[in-house]
Amino acid sequence: MSDQYRFLLSEADLPKFWYNIAADLPTPLPPPLHPVTKEPVTPDFLEAIFPREVIMQEVSTERYIEIPEPVREVYRLWRPTPLIRARRLEQALDTPAHIYFKYEGVSPSGSHKPNTAVAQAFYNKAAGVHALTTETGAGQWGSALALAGNFFDIDVEVYMVKVSYQQKPYRRILMETYGAQVFASPTDRTEVGRRILAEDPDSPGSLGIAISEAVEAALTSNGKKKYSLGSVLNHVLLHQTVIGQEAIKQMEMAGEEPDILIGCIGGGSNFGGFTFPFIKEKLQGKKDYRVIAVEPTAAPTLTKGLYAYDYGDTGKITPIVKMHTLGHDFVPAPIHAGGLRYHGMAPTVCALYDQGVIEAVAVHQRAVFEAAVLFARTQGIIPAPETAHAVKVAIDEALKAKEAGEKKVIVLNFSGHGHFDLSAYQAYLSGELQDYAYPEKEIQKSLQKLPEVNL
Repeated sequence: MSDQYRFLLSEADLPKFWYNIAADLPTPLPPPLHPVTKEPVTPDFLEAIFPREVIMQEVSTERYIEIPEPVREVYRLWRPTPLIRARRLEQALDTPAHIYFKYEGVSPSGSHKPNTAVAQAFYNKAAGVHALTTETGAGQWGSALALAGNFFDIDVEVYMVKVSYQQKPYRRILMETYGAQVFASPTDRTEVGRRILAEDPDSPGSLGIAISEAVEAALTSNGKKKYSLGSVLNHVLLHQTVIGQEAIKQMEMAGEEPDILIGCIGGGSNFGGFTFPFIKEKLQGKKDYRVIAVEPTAAPTLTKGLYAYDYGDTGKITPIVKMHTLGHDFVPAPIHAGGLRYHGMAPTVCALYDQGVIEAVAVHQRAVFEAAVLFARTQGIIPAPETAHAVKVAIDEALKAKEAGEKKVIVLNFSGHGHFDLSAYQAYLSGELQDYAYPEKEIQKSLQKLPEVNL
């Protein structure tokens, strides 16, 4: 079926296991450290914010972890998701490349995020937890956790980065519709928030600040609340690997082998979930894909950050992990891709980048929206600003294939739609959208505050 557009799996093809890349990494990850003692953390420390089953998944080196049936039952609301050949985009580019996208925007909240939100809500409910706190940037993660909390009857408290809270009011309304409480971070509800506001009353906020507030809210709840997060840590990326496992089957249906795999990257969840099942084949010497992570020039964590131990949050409450970092004090420019405004990166992704298994590229905001509009006008789907970063580099690679006269098979993870991001598109279409250069001075200043670690 050479003219096929959509490659669809049945519910029977829904993965029964998550894939854990920790089993196949060339070297084990450096251990996370206690934020005060700087000694390796113990499960007892983590149990103050996470249920035990999530902690066990975080440290597991088992290759496959079974997906509980109640989680798979909720997944069936939208999974398996379609793989689509972007034929109209190919025609517009006049490229010999074949472009496929794995469309995660069909989930109820519009992105890949429920893949882990549902799992985390399930494990917290099983542990007797009645309330969760979390952060969110653009609101994709907050929407997903609000949805999952509603499904499992758990209250959800969301600290939404203030600039995104202001840019994306309908994301807030969606979260509230699902039953969550949403606060613009930094707030006056936490010690960290009050300190940030005292230093900068007009702070736009950042994911690092919002994480601090959400963790503090959990730690000061006398055990009534746990913390849940949508990216960075191993268990989160683990839950997302349903994406890549489905995509492998769908590429077999298409009768093609990918040459290039692409995903946008902020903390690493959609990128890892999509690429890790493919990377397993690469690490085992069976395949040789190019794997490209795409980040914004305003928050160039992989391309400009330092590979070092750093706090995962601005308030220095969370464990210290080894990752590519711009420094925990770094506050990115207020780009519309709020989910990519993070100073750090998933340790598993960073290890793969440090070992040369994956590549990374940073792109400017206006070029990203130019690519997003072309995609919308050819394929009919409006990309989320985060997703548009992957679209931009897929187009770049397709044009390189055209220049070289080579057929390349390019597969990207379309992590979410942009239906709640139309103010960003309005800014682009009106010519008001700003670009942001690499913030070299701000990064260097922030990197001077990295914790001293002796292992």
